[in-house]
Parts: sequence; structure tokens; C-alpha cells
Amino acid sequence: MNPERTPVIIGVGQVNDRPEAADAGLDSLGLMAAALGKAEADVGAPVLGALDMLTIVDQISFRELGDLCEPLATAIGARPKIAYQSPAPHGDTPIRLLNEAANRIGAGEVKLAAVVGGEALRTAAARAARRSADGRAPDPLRMRRREPSQAQAYGLTAPVDVYPLYENAGRAAYGQTLADAQAESGRIWSLLSEVAAANDGAWIRKAMSAEEIITPSERNRPLAFPYTKLTVANSAVNQGAGFIVASLAEARRLGVPEQQHIYVGLGAAAKEHADILRRDRYDRSVSMDTSLRRTLALNGLEIGDIDLVELYSCFPCVPKMARRTLGWAADRPATVFGGLTFGGGPIANYMSHAVVSMVHRLRREGRNGLLFANGGFATDNHSIVLSRTPIPAATFPQDFNYQAEADAAREPIPEYDPEHLGEACIETYTVFHGRSGEPSGGVVVARTPAGLRSLAHVDVSDPATLAFLTDGRAEPVGSRGRIALQEPLGRVWIHQP
Repeated sequence: MNPERTPVIIGVGQVNDRPEAADAGLDSLGLMAAALGKAEADVGAPVLGALDMLTIVDQISFRELGDLCEPLATAIGARPKIAYQSPAPHGDTPIRLLNEAANRIGAGEVKLAAVVGGEALRTAAARAARRSADGRAPDPLRMRRREPSQAQAYGLTAPVDVYPLYENAGRAAYGQTLADAQAESGRIWSLLSEVAAANDGAWIRKAMSAEEIITPSERNRPLAFPYTKLTVANSAVNQGAGFIVASLAEARRLGVPEQQHIYVGLGAAAKEHADILRRDRYDRSVSMDTSLRRTLALNGLEIGDIDLVELYSCFPCVPKMARRTLGWAADRPATVFGGLTFGGGPIANYMSHAVVSMVHRLRREGRNGLLFANGGFATDNHSIVLSRTPIPAATFPQDFNYQAEADAAREPIPEYDPEHLGEACIETYTVFHGRSGEPSGGVVVARTPAGLRSLAHVDVSDPATLAFLTDGRAEPVGSRGRIALQEPLGRVWIHQP
């Protein structure tokens, strides 16, 4: 092990900004500067001015700020020779930036690097609502989907519209009833809430029962079947988090105590196609499987060697798929931070908070932690290991791109038929709900007799179809029906009992 080329995390920091008046909060830049200030305090030495590298997770709450590299460097008194902001805000970004920092240290290019992000969506929404005629702020997650697509024409616009497709397909593939699948979601999410309740960095610090989480109520309205508000990411937060990575030699030169060093292991990344209609299936993700399995193998570890995990939890289907790949029990917490519902879901920067919490936990207990990040629409996957002790297999720089391996494992992708009418079977589906909680629409992803993929609207005015899709008495996935033209919706799914 060459100490000059061995990356360790030496400082972490995170902030929750809760001003009395929501519109008086810090903007994204302010959150990032505050988080790095806390990370420097955690190091115990003045390191920000000596940074060789500064990387930023792109943010959406204050888009008018543009590239934040120069203003953030000025704010923290840094003059890094390498500085860049990620080209887009994807959930895997903090782990990719951590892996890139480790690579630069392993190549001898830098000695001291920082990764940071911040989202002030709560403040941005309050300011937008104050300016708007009706007192309501637009939904930035839906506004970001600007490019037209076949999926958007059927209401598949934001993550909350798309991830239920994986949830419903997964339930059928696992052989679960609706009640079984909901119970699993509730169990995983209840454990997330318990972790958040014990974490002073979490946004919602209240332990909740599985029943509270999965049962629709006035405070837990249904969003997209079968998800309720308490099972999805909570982006209405003001949160910033960052961490400082150094070479082991530099950490020692700075006088950072050895017990504070957390060693960075090797990582692996792979993606699904950006178009959700060009996925091979919706009950699993080969890019997720590849990222997780390859990360363990690269570090010479098995799941039994892992003491703590962060399995990205924007929606229950993601940790459900990840835990099945790993063999991680549902009664073991899938988080060290608290999950995107309770810890907080600051768009692309959640995993920076997970890094902060993983570092704190590893300093106290356990030996190895696994971080799994997911971004887009179950699109981007990047996993990495952190450890309290050196990992013999971890030498940098490394090529963390395992896309070819994932592509080789992928099944044939069905062609999309936008015009099919007639018989078909349900591949997956969801039903959308409005703010009142009433069904407002829905979509069926269908397979034609020729094996092609097609889409159809759900007519929520048809009580028989609605009941069949949502009451759990029978499994809709795999059932036969037909697609027909029906005004004013156009192509509609017709259930055939």
C-alpha cells in the first residue's frame, strides 16, 4: 500500500436549513459552503484553502446560479487546480465523484479533494409560490422532463410515475400478493424511519410503523399505485452535504487521527437505457446487479463481510431489487442515513448524506460499508465500498465502467409498437392519483401477441378495470386484455375477465 496513492475520507459535514420563514433559507450555494465548513471542522485542520480538487453535484432548486465551481471556491477560500460540476443531477453522482476523486489521488494527480452538493427546494418553492398568482409553486421534477417521448404522452413524466412500473412487475416476479409486497415495503421503510429518528442529520426524525407508512390517509395520500406519500422521496428539503478525501500520506501530514480515516474501496457503475421503453424488463435491472456484484468482487468481499449498507431508497422497488441481488435481509436496515423519505431527498445529492452517515457509523462500529446509488428512472447505478481498515484489493486509479458486462447480461429489448390495437397482456402498470387522492389516470405497459411492447391509458371511470388493477384480489401482471381506441383518451386498456 502506497500512502501517497491511497484515498481516505477524512472529513464529512451536512446541514439542514430550517428558517422560520421558508423563503428566507440559504440557496444551494450557501448550503454547499456550510456543508464544507462542517467537513473542515470534522477534519480538525484548515484544509479548504489547500484543496487540489473541488467537484459539485449539479442542483435544480436555483438553476439561475449556473456553474457553482468559481463562486463556491471563492466562498470557501479555495483555489483548486481541478474543479467541475456534474453535467446533470443524477442520484449516482456523489458516488461517481467520490470514485473519480479516489482515482485522481491514486494517479498522484491530487492530494486533497472535496465533493459537495446542496438543494434548497423548500426555499425555492416558497419564493416561487410568493411570486405566483395562485400562490403555488411549479413541480421542478416534472418541469425538467422537457424532451418529448412516447412515455410522456401516457403520463410517465416524473420518477413517481415510472418507478411503480418496477414495483408492480417485481411483485409478480417475486410471487407475492399485493398484501405481501406492501408489507415488505412497510417493513423496509419503517426501518428507514427508525434510522432517521436516531440521526441528527435527517430531515424527518420520527419512527413510523409499517402500517402507518403503507396505509393511505389524509396525511399519506396515494400518488401512483401502489405508492403513498410516505413511500417516496421527500424533496421538499433544504439540505447540503459534502466530504473531504485525501491521500493517506496527506491525512497523516495534516495530523488527522488514524481512527478518523475511512478507506475508499473500488467501485462499479453501469446504466440502463435512458428511454424507459427500451428496458429488457421491469422486475430487475442487470445494470444494478452488475454494479452491486462487481463491487463486492472487486474488493474481495462477500455480502457476509458487509456490516452496513445504503441501498438507494427513492421508491421501495429499488432497495427491494438491490437486497435480492445481495441477499440482504428485509429486517436489516437498508440505510445509514434514513432513506429519501425520512432522511431527506435532496434530488441528486442524497448519497453525499449517505457518505457522511456511513463515515460516522464506520468510525464507531463495523468494518465495511456498501454504498449503492441509483439515478434517473432506475437508469444509473454506481456502488462503492468504504472501510474502517485498508482494503488490500483496492488500488487506484481504476476503471469503474462495467457497462459492457451489464449489456452482455441483458435480455433482448422488445421493440415498441405505438399503434397496436387488439389482444395483449399486461407487462406492468400503474394508476395515478390527483391531490385529492382520487384516481386521475393510469398506464398499462403491454406485450402484443408478437412480443412487442405497447402502451395504453387506464380509463379510471371504469370501476371494473380500476378494481382489477388495484384491489389485490388477482395479479394483473400477465393477464390478458386488449387495447382499443376510446375517446377522449385514445388508446385504452380493456380488461377482459
